[in-house]
Amino acid sequence: MIDRATLAALDAADPLAGFRDRFTLPEGVIYLDGNSLGALPRATPARVAEVVAQEWGQSLIRAWNAHGWIDLGVRVGEKIGRLIGAAPGSTVVADSTSINLFKLLAAALTARPGRRTLLTETGNFPTDLYVADGLTRLLAQGHRVRAADNPVAALDGDVAVLMLTHVNYRSGAMHDMASVTRAAHAAGALVLWDLSHSAGAVPLTLAADGADFAVGCGYKFLNGGPGAPAFLSVAPALQADLRLPITGWLGHAAPFDFAPAYRPAPGVAAAVVGTPPVLSLAALEVGVDLMLDAPIAALREKSLRLGDTFLTLMADMPGFVPISPRDETRGSQVAFRHPDGYAIMQALIARGVIGDFRAPDILRFGLAPLYLRYVDVWDTVVTLREVMTTEVWRDARFQHRQAVT
Repeated sequence: MIDRATLAALDAADPLAGFRDRFTLPEGVIYLDGNSLGALPRATPARVAEVVAQEWGQSLIRAWNAHGWIDLGVRVGEKIGRLIGAAPGSTVVADSTSINLFKLLAAALTARPGRRTLLTETGNFPTDLYVADGLTRLLAQGHRVRAADNPVAALDGDVAVLMLTHVNYRSGAMHDMASVTRAAHAAGALVLWDLSHSAGAVPLTLAADGADFAVGCGYKFLNGGPGAPAFLSVAPALQADLRLPITGWLGHAAPFDFAPAYRPAPGVAAAVVGTPPVLSLAALEVGVDLMLDAPIAALREKSLRLGDTFLTLMADMPGFVPISPRDETRGSQVAFRHPDGYAIMQALIARGVIGDFRAPDILRFGLAPLYLRYVDVWDTVVTLREVMTTEVWRDARFQHRQAVT
């Protein structure tokens, strides 16, 4: 039997417990939305202030060299590469996830001439689908986007690239990267993984799994702050022939020669386009450094246990249908369907329990093991039971329906 005292004992013995103090968390709030925006690391404000007041304020333009600004995207990218198990020299921070997706999808299609299909799965993250659709229309060479319920079974000789989100943004269901990548390679296709809900949340071994390309954001489990820059990763074997659709000055082999003709930088550095966003990168580096301090095995063990606890406590809640896997194929979140999901989530937020809602009827709860406690899961379910015994949430439901009518 699970009770609050049992969960409090788990918190007391938690090897990750000390990490909670390294975040700024509002008093009286249970934060279950770190899979949309990670919490603020305590060290971030001081680091950003240092960059502004000292590096920018005192060094001015000299800071590009004196403080290593010019290489910041490469440096932070290498650190993220360690988190995701990529080979050294494979990962760089640049642009947004969507722009990086566009760049690498175009490179993948170019690397497979004669093949015209960009394969994905039904229910993939909408932005990824929009980017893929826009790219194929721009190319106007007969390329098409095809979605399948079982993308591995749908692989055929016309698939140039398989584009998948490693952890599904709604359900939290997680693909087996190694087996999916092997299947795609056996069919002659390349694979691009979106790691936005994976990096910093689950163990990743891109190099060992043979992944070709990957993209991901910095503002979720990496705790890089709102709008943090994204990262991309390219397997070493593909870097020499990488043909990118956007070629900017900082991806040039000699950017400060200002030559009229483009010559790509060696390796993944060619994927950098423009000037790095130094303030955002400085904030992201704090979050990434914090994640590198955390033992990934302990983080994953706690993540799964938090999710199992949540699902167990919700088992007798009428009307809530769990859609997250109950085993190790689950990422670091749990989700439930309920016809009044939006209103219920608004009522929870009003009581200081911050999760989120995904249309049409999904309540989603992110489990960030570095700052979430086991008792927070208990208190969340208790609050949810209280909400369901009142009429307050019905008013929120009515307001939502008025707003979307």
